[in-house]
Amino acid sequence: MNYITTKDSEKGNAIQLAYQDFGEGQPIVFIHGWPLSQKMWEYQIPYFVNEGYRVITYDRRGFGHSDQPWKGYNYNQFASDLKQVLESLDLKRVLLVGFSMGGGEVARYLGNFGSERVEKAVLISSIAPFMMQTEDNSDGVEESVFDGMKEGIAKDRADFFSGFGRNFVAIDQHQERVSEAQVQLNWNVAMSASRKATLDCVDAFGKTDLRKDCESITIPCLILHGDDDAIVPFEVSGKKAHQLIKNADLKVIEGAPHGLTFTHHKEVNEALLNFFKK
Repeated sequence: MNYITTKDSEKGNAIQLAYQDFGEGQPIVFIHGWPLSQKMWEYQIPYFVNEGYRVITYDRRGFGHSDQPWKGYNYNQFASDLKQVLESLDLKRVLLVGFSMGGGEVARYLGNFGSERVEKAVLISSIAPFMMQTEDNSDGVEESVFDGMKEGIAKDRADFFSGFGRNFVAIDQHQERVSEAQVQLNWNVAMSASRKATLDCVDAFGKTDLRKDCESITIPCLILHGDDDAIVPFEVSGKKAHQLIKNADLKVIEGAPHGLTFTHHKEVNEALLNFFKK
């Protein structure tokens, strides 16, 4: 495992982000979802390396093999971390892909720092542009839902993620596409994350308004979502992102749940490759 030392520190110790870097060619940077790690890209890494791309994945602070500080679990910090990843590796013409919570990093990075290093962006099952219900976002998710998630995690994190992990891939509907062993592996990955990060990130992905960030995106963008996503419903997120992002392409995968990178990885990989080559 490789590490990037960020400019951010806690108690005098710099925060390190774990990353992997495979292949040669135009770089693709994959940003994982909550509460997983870069391990979630198992079906994408070999596929795109074999297609001639350089593939970089990294663990968000607090998750996977990255450091687990007490603070810094907000989208401005996550975007700054992403910036340091791109700059440390001197990546250019980047194909930037964010899954679920990772879609927020893509949007906030482009909103805060622009697209000088990024050629195209992809939001997969993304929480962008804004999940929470407010007066001007009336069909969003009630704040009590996110507060309830935090209560469940605080009470019994292991049990919460047991149920969440099954819903993540809708295993009862997709037993022919994903195994119980994969669900257990995802649970193990989720439980390796910082408890504090896991809790704080619920507020980040649930309550952060990314609408202005989405409106600022001018580079080619693909919105990729399943129409059977019970975690981040398409009507609340992907549909709105498509409306806000100028000239964005939209690809809805029929019958796919939230965790479509596992259940529908062939369809996901094909959609990404078509967009990259477009």
